[in-house]
Amino acid sequence: MIFNQIDVGPMQNFVYFIGDEISKEAAVIDAGWDVDKIINTASQSKLEIKKIILTHSHFDHVQGVSELADKISADVYFHELESNSIKKHIKNGTIKTINLKDNDEINVGKIKIKVVHTPGHTLGSICLLAENKLLTGDTLFVGAIGRTDLPGGDALKLFESLQKLKKLDDKTEIYPGHDYGETRFSTIGNEKKNNPYFMCKNKEEFMKLVGIF
Repeated sequence: MIFNQIDVGPMQNFVYFIGDEISKEAAVIDAGWDVDKIINTASQSKLEIKKIILTHSHFDHVQGVSELADKISADVYFHELESNSIKKHIKNGTIKTINLKDNDEINVGKIKIKVVHTPGHTLGSICLLAENKLLTGDTLFVGAIGRTDLPGGDALKLFESLQKLKKLDDKTEIYPGHDYGETRFSTIGNEKKNNPYFMCKNKEEFMKLVGIF
């Protein structure tokens, strides 16, 4: 599997590439900024972007999707609960969009990317699991979590989503949607030991930490 994490935009966003070494087919995750940089990065790696996958609908993760999909003729994937919000950013009616649900799989060449529905930051937020790498969007950061005070946010749902992620193997690497932590990536095991939100034992403890109670 070809995997690449690149910095884009003025808000410390990460864009990710997941590619099949044999077919050179690739997916781009969260095309929020710097469309030409995304295309050039794919070209340098001799990858052909066939799919654009969006972890959620906030503008800093989706505003480049229409331009990118136009330039490379890629399909756009997102959770079905994000459909209305994301389609507002897609200007060209010929771009193919695909709604996702929990546990769906997206094929990129012979690589399978599993969809993990993790509501809380938004109702349709998803994480993406490819081999031992989990792309967490704005659900889970290194040492922190995504905000729940924006439209569609729900702290209790985010707590429940984090419990789902805790069930993954401790060696699973996590790659967040923003470069907000001390490191660019982490592991489930590290977050269990060091992330105060991930360490909460019950919803009451979590809700106090996020300032709800």
